[in-house]
Amino acid sequence: MFKTLIEAFKIKDLRKKIFLTLGLLLVYRLGCWIPCPGLNIESFSQISSDGFMGLLSSISGGALANGSILALGISPYISATIIVQLLTIAIPSWERLARDGGDEGRKRIALYNKICALILSIIQAVAIVLSFQNVLNTHMFGFSAPEWVVGMFVVIILVAGSMFTYWIGDKITQIGVSQGVSLLIFVGILSTASNSILETIVDIFNGNIDGVWTLLIFLAALLVVFAFIVWIDLAERKVPVQYAKQIKGRKMYGGQNTHIPIKINATGVMPIIFATTILSFPQLIMSMFWPNSGAYEWYSQYMGAGSWAYLCVAALLILFFSYFWAQVQFNPDDVSRNIQQNGGFIPGIRPGKPTSDYLKKISNRMTLFGAIFLTFVFIVPSLVFKGVGSSDSLVNAFSTTGLLIVVSVAIEIDKQLNAQMMMRSYKGFLNK
Repeated sequence: MFKTLIEAFKIKDLRKKIFLTLGLLLVYRLGCWIPCPGLNIESFSQISSDGFMGLLSSISGGALANGSILALGISPYISATIIVQLLTIAIPSWERLARDGGDEGRKRIALYNKICALILSIIQAVAIVLSFQNVLNTHMFGFSAPEWVVGMFVVIILVAGSMFTYWIGDKITQIGVSQGVSLLIFVGILSTASNSILETIVDIFNGNIDGVWTLLIFLAALLVVFAFIVWIDLAERKVPVQYAKQIKGRKMYGGQNTHIPIKINATGVMPIIFATTILSFPQLIMSMFWPNSGAYEWYSQYMGAGSWAYLCVAALLILFFSYFWAQVQFNPDDVSRNIQQNGGFIPGIRPGKPTSDYLKKISNRMTLFGAIFLTFVFIVPSLVFKGVGSSDSLVNAFSTTGLLIVVSVAIEIDKQLNAQMMMRSYKGFLNK
């Protein structure tokens, strides 16, 4: 990847895009440290550092824990995208719009994403203000203001910050390199991880000599986990497809051999996000409205993150959502129909329903291995990191979701840069 970046800097257009991307990311990171007026930052950072709020804070690069104007980050848009994709499956008109609508259909779906993201950001901001009223600074204007005035002001700032974050991501997609929203998450996770490593190094310089070996063993284990994730993430099954020769007029079409790539981890990190969200949502609601109840204490003790019940239920949910999301991303019937319409066939398999059944069988097998991989990565790395004596801050910073996102985004950036360099180095008759 570093070689790709060096080669990309030699091309003027790509160098300009990279600098624009870095500039927008710098604006985003600065916004993550600007405190939101009306919030007591110290009290708010203590509340938002644990549980599900801590996960959201790590994805946003500590913006939530800092109580910044970009505290909500890109999470409302991510949730909105998931909801709209699920509704696209449930609502036939939306499904037709996404499948057959072309550019206009994609623009309409993107508009639905923006509207849903705005609604979710308002709901999250209002929930934060109502749940954590004790963190409001009623003296922000220099005099004692009513709580509802300060609360409304904080809600407006948080919602505006969330939409501004989405705007930055959209601009990176348009004028920068790679997908903007993914880059924002990528930078946020790396920022949280680097802060945790820096805290550990500072602790070592303060006299904790044993922390040197702990940090070295942790980094070695992290390198092994990264290599394993990259190895599986790039693995795929190539299903061969042949296209028969067709003569139309005086020209011959087809006659080529290609393949359909079916990845082992085609679902990405989405099953883990679904599973952890479902398990953490009850705890989040109870912490907001019934923090002193017995139900909250029981759930935190027996179903909280890290408990055996939590890991077992999460493994089952990951398996379920892996198959569910695979059906959303890959439709064997549509692929089989497209192959047949273009005069293609899989060697040894008859066109039509036999091809669809064959692709479905392969997809189910790959999804099973992908689900086992996600479950393994979800459970084992955290146990390994804790086993080598790593601090809780390091373990939380290098969460499973974060590791998968970092690897996926890094591979995607490399592919995007290589594709753009190949396009610019192509010598066709238009470049002569």
